[in-house]
Amino acid sequence: MSKTFKVEIDCANCANLVEAAARKVAGVKDLSISFMTQKMKVAFEDGADEDAVMADVRKAGRRIEPDFEIL
Repeated sequence: MSKTFKVEIDCANCANLVEAAARKVAGVKDLSISFMTQKMKVAFEDGADEDAVMADVRKAGRRIEPDFEIL
């Protein structure tokens, strides 16, 4: 299953770095961030707890960009 989330990120380079870090989170099958649209599409692995995965994605993103936010 995949979902799209609105995100707040400051620059295109930060979006690329956050995307690379978030793709490594357990439970994420695929993930992409569009800086231009400020959207993130996440495909979850089968059986993954989406809330827990998104909490880990948020943590991973904030390690790269402290202002990163999933709205």
